[in-house]
Amino acid sequence: MLHPDLLALEQRFCVSPLQRIDDELFRKAGIEVWIKRDDLIHPVISGNKWRKLKYCLNHAFQSQADTLVSMGGPWSNHLHALACVGKEVGLKTRGYIRGEEPENPSPTLRDIRAWGMQLEFVSRQQFRKLRQYRKFNSLPGLKTGEYWIPEGGASNLALQGIHEIVIEITIQYDHLLVAAGTGTTLAGLIAASPENVTVWGIAALKGEGFLFDDVKQLLPEGSSKNWQIELNYHCGGFARSSPELRQFIQQFEACHQIPLDPVYNGKMFYALSGC
Repeated sequence: MLHPDLLALEQRFCVSPLQRIDDELFRKAGIEVWIKRDDLIHPVISGNKWRKLKYCLNHAFQSQADTLVSMGGPWSNHLHALACVGKEVGLKTRGYIRGEEPENPSPTLRDIRAWGMQLEFVSRQQFRKLRQYRKFNSLPGLKTGEYWIPEGGASNLALQGIHEIVIEITIQYDHLLVAAGTGTTLAGLIAASPENVTVWGIAALKGEGFLFDDVKQLLPEGSSKNWQIELNYHCGGFARSSPELRQFIQQFEACHQIPLDPVYNGKMFYALSGC
């Protein structure tokens, strides 16, 4: 049963529609492409962020937590969504931020501070150490009432929310593609997809071979479904892009009026265009 405050928040969200991408490039390749518009759920708590946070937050309420603690970079979409949803449902938030505090904070940092998140800036070495703590109560030094959410919301509870994406797909399909950062959304889609569907993760990071192991750790034991990770479309690394990627995004948006970002879904569609 979803906590009443979370249920009330979700009832204010928009429905995530399926939209067909009618593109000559895909028609010539003999494929039909649809996109699940989770970006339309909410202006801030959108995309896979609400999906991954939903049941973590429900467990936090069940655990009598009053403060959500997590981690991310100065442009973290995860912390941005977490700070916003915390404010909406009355939970305090605290975030560990990678690197030194900047003189000119990013718009993300300005937003999350405005929403009440307490920030602690840590070195890159300290930040890497934080990644080893995966369970909600595993972070050393947690105070009573504090609930730990790993980077990007990467937890087994997140898979429950991702499962709902698959439930909402009402068309037949053979392949399911998703941009991959921590691999949590990818793992959730693999676990929930029909046996005859191949799930593809398009890695947004360079040197991301670790994703295979991270995804396997999140998958239910004995899972043998078809899935792959494409490693060749990171365009220089996380949050990096190339002139070709930027040109592709510009053309795609002009043609379909669907916004893409160069960090995640832009790379996913760029990879699909190379099919």
